[in-house]
Amino acid sequence: MISKAWIALALALVLAGSSSLAAPPAAQKKESEEAADQSQGLPTEVTTTHSMSIRGEKLSFLARAGAVRLRDAQSGAPRVDVAYVSYERSDVDALARPIAFVFNGGPGAASAWLGLGGVSPWRLSLGSGPLSPSAPPILVDNAESWLPFVDLVFIDPPGTGYSKFLTDNEEMRKHFLSAQGDAEALAVVVRKWLATHRRIASPKFLVGESYGGFRAVELAHALRERESIGVEGLVLISPALDFAWLDSPRNLLSLAGRLPSYAAVARDAKQRAELADVEAYASGEFLVDLLKGPRDKEALERLDANVTRFTGLESRIVTEEGGRVALKTFLRDRLRASHRVSSAYDGEITGFDPRPFSRESNWADPVLDALAAPLGAAMTRLTIEKLQWPIGDARYEILNHKVAHDWDFGRGGRANAEAVSTLRDELALDARLKVLVAHGLADLVTPYYASKLLIDQLPAFGETTRVRLVTVPGGHMSYIRDDSRRLLRDEARKTIEGK
Repeated sequence: MISKAWIALALALVLAGSSSLAAPPAAQKKESEEAADQSQGLPTEVTTTHSMSIRGEKLSFLARAGAVRLRDAQSGAPRVDVAYVSYERSDVDALARPIAFVFNGGPGAASAWLGLGGVSPWRLSLGSGPLSPSAPPILVDNAESWLPFVDLVFIDPPGTGYSKFLTDNEEMRKHFLSAQGDAEALAVVVRKWLATHRRIASPKFLVGESYGGFRAVELAHALRERESIGVEGLVLISPALDFAWLDSPRNLLSLAGRLPSYAAVARDAKQRAELADVEAYASGEFLVDLLKGPRDKEALERLDANVTRFTGLESRIVTEEGGRVALKTFLRDRLRASHRVSSAYDGEITGFDPRPFSRESNWADPVLDALAAPLGAAMTRLTIEKLQWPIGDARYEILNHKVAHDWDFGRGGRANAEAVSTLRDELALDARLKVLVAHGLADLVTPYYASKLLIDQLPAFGETTRVRLVTVPGGHMSYIRDDSRRLLRDEARKTIEGK
């Protein structure tokens, strides 16, 4: 005989099954979409605990690796997973701690350049020999990490690092790969990260290198205007603030902005004071003679004599270019007799010319291209071994050239792209905002003197120290040098701590 208990249990199971079968189609579709989202997207966040001693101070910290998902505002469909790695001290009050969001540039560069180059708790060991793509990806504790004074969140914009597009929608992809879309998307990423990790009340800073400096300025504006989040400071490392001042041969000011860095390379200058005479010439007599044009023979003679003296190039080469020395000319012809070429990213670092006897030559950059492989491999090791994020065999996009090729700089293109106007507006509106601009003296991609001339066009906005320019030995990635890495850390600390 079947007991009443068994009958009740059987009835309950039938009802439960009926309830499942009767689930609304919309609910089933949502569950299916969520499962599909999870399968095609990046893994969920993983948190690990660590400790190390930095300059005699023991630090305990949490490392998080994960992604922020961005969705279509109308349909809610997933569009992209934006990957991040964060480091937060666990032995202090989190709300009182400042937090910095760190970006590289390119466009198309992942955050490992700044992260494993010199800012995070670990860095790539570069050894004492020449930079090499085949160097082993060895990670060492970073004595110059910024973690003692600020928590760090390294973000890889769409198309870089482990970040992953989740749609084939070409228009959506184009939006993310544009100056405006980039700033708007990253503003959402920052806001969502802060909300998820309960750091909305923390003092907030943005750190950007190269195009990342441009990005940080535009991101500060987007955060304030679109996400109701203000930032207290910007740390701009080798920033590209106005592209017309960097790579436009028609703009004579770009020639004036680069000349002191040519001289810094020729003189092996370690301090800006060593270049005072070149700076005075570049923004004075040099511009005057350039404006007189090539039909003024006396002006040409003065240009030839002075530019030859400051650059160390042969007089014949300077004369052929009318005193307007192109970047590629300087990089190749300065050491052509020894069959070597200089790096645009650090003119003091050289490599072999692959075609030393050809009139024209192209070469991989002895800094940028030599560092990309070991940095990418080191980031893969960090992610798997220390952060334990189950990324599988996904490739870390350290430098995505397709992103750079497809980038939409907005109206007027790259030649008209500039962030100085936005910086001016943000400084005028927020009296608490402070900005540090840091450059390597031998950087020929974003020369320090170009930024100096641009900054000089800004009003004081109450006090001139709100925007500080500092220079250090080295080039675009000056942090690969031990002494410059220490100097950058110290200057960043002053800005973040308000000293």
